[in-house]
Amino acid sequence: MRKGLLTLALCPMMTWTQNTITVEADAAPIKYNTMIFGHFIEHFDTQVYGGIYDPESKFADEDGFRTDVIEALKQIKTPIVRWPGGCFVSTYHWVDGVGPDRQPVYDKTWQVEDPNTFGTDEHIKWCRKVGCEPYICTNAGTGTPEEMSDWVEYCNLSIGKWGRMRMANGYDTPHNVKYWSVGNENWGAHELGARTVQEWGSLVRESAKLMLSVDKELKLFAAATSDKNWTLPLLREAGRHLDYISIHGYWDPLFHHNNPAPYLDCMMRTDAPEKDIQRTIEILEEAGFGGGRIKIAYDEWNLKNWHHPWHGDFRRGFDLEARRKNDIPSQYTMADALFSACFLNACLRHADIVEIACFSPIVNTRGAIFVHPEGLLKRTTYHVFDMYVNMLEEYVQPIQCSTEQLAGNNNASTGVLDGILTVSADGKRHALVVVNKDPSQSRKLTLDVGKKLPRKIEGKVLSGASPDDYNEIGAENRVVPPTAPSA
Repeated sequence: MRKGLLTLALCPMMTWTQNTITVEADAAPIKYNTMIFGHFIEHFDTQVYGGIYDPESKFADEDGFRTDVIEALKQIKTPIVRWPGGCFVSTYHWVDGVGPDRQPVYDKTWQVEDPNTFGTDEHIKWCRKVGCEPYICTNAGTGTPEEMSDWVEYCNLSIGKWGRMRMANGYDTPHNVKYWSVGNENWGAHELGARTVQEWGSLVRESAKLMLSVDKELKLFAAATSDKNWTLPLLREAGRHLDYISIHGYWDPLFHHNNPAPYLDCMMRTDAPEKDIQRTIEILEEAGFGGGRIKIAYDEWNLKNWHHPWHGDFRRGFDLEARRKNDIPSQYTMADALFSACFLNACLRHADIVEIACFSPIVNTRGAIFVHPEGLLKRTTYHVFDMYVNMLEEYVQPIQCSTEQLAGNNNASTGVLDGILTVSADGKRHALVVVNKDPSQSRKLTLDVGKKLPRKIEGKVLSGASPDDYNEIGAENRVVPPTAPSA
């Protein structure tokens, strides 16, 4: 059967008033970068050790990497993984994690010991097995511009002290790491080595100059925000050296208290990522870097922030055991799936500017995958990525979406439906994504494509028995997208 219009529907319940999606017939399709479906991993709790890397696991390969995780990431065609942080990187010195003589160090950020077993070479080897690009975030907290550029030398050169060190460590061929970020959230008081607005632009500028002196082909990022008070001075100082600015977003702040927002409150936050993107685009334009001269990398994002009580309250100290609460399966419901779909839709609608996004994190904590001794659990968000990367076409066709409003608490509201339309290069195949945020009823949708629809339509729906449905060990397939019958 020839595929005509492939429909991906994501909704908490399916019972299907009037909403319309209209194709902008005069608007050219935009080719999007699949790096939008990227991920992130940090040395936090069990994301690395006991997550992607666990030599004691029965699933471990000869390098200690969990093969079940690798296969799951291949299934969702993971394109890029950002590492090693995150906040962790702001006290991380990469040279401690290479070579045969590695000493455990005290991680001042998360206040635990890091064994340094998993370092630069392991990350890159793991990425090659997954089939994704390694993206390294550098230490702009307690580190220096020279340390950042030395890291580039180690990865990408075969001459000099650091290139020869990599070769002596058994890696004759350069790693050729293309994607590098200067810093992580250095705008925040929670970050060790936080910077002021006045300090940040010049630090990024000088770091970029040194890094590009090593490898002029690098793609460079710098920690930014959608607040022009931070990002505009950064761009004026260092913009000419940058390819991307990186922004982060978590919309259910659970840092200190692990009380996830109810479903409807989560839906009221689904418009926030696009507003962030629009504000950032305006800053780029004001600074003279609009039109894609510098692009956006949303390289940490998730509905839920990680739970790590009292991070930043240095007199109080951390509650380390509370981090286990990140792994409670009932927290990862249809709300997480629908929010994630709306986030990806926002990135795709702005695909001319947003090129990279990294779901945070990839395994455990709030990840799309949770591992345990007997296997892994694919949370609801995993299935969103599976549908998008394996079912969308390669171009986004601009559309106009007219939708009713879904009412929330305190006079909040949001469009009840969210959608995007993708199209193949030859224009013969389409894939439509529709997110129904209504927790109690279906919504009728009129699709105006300006031409006759194909007779045969394939569909796939990710849904649950209730808005709070979730997957757990022993019920791994409670929320999965079965193939719907052709219409």
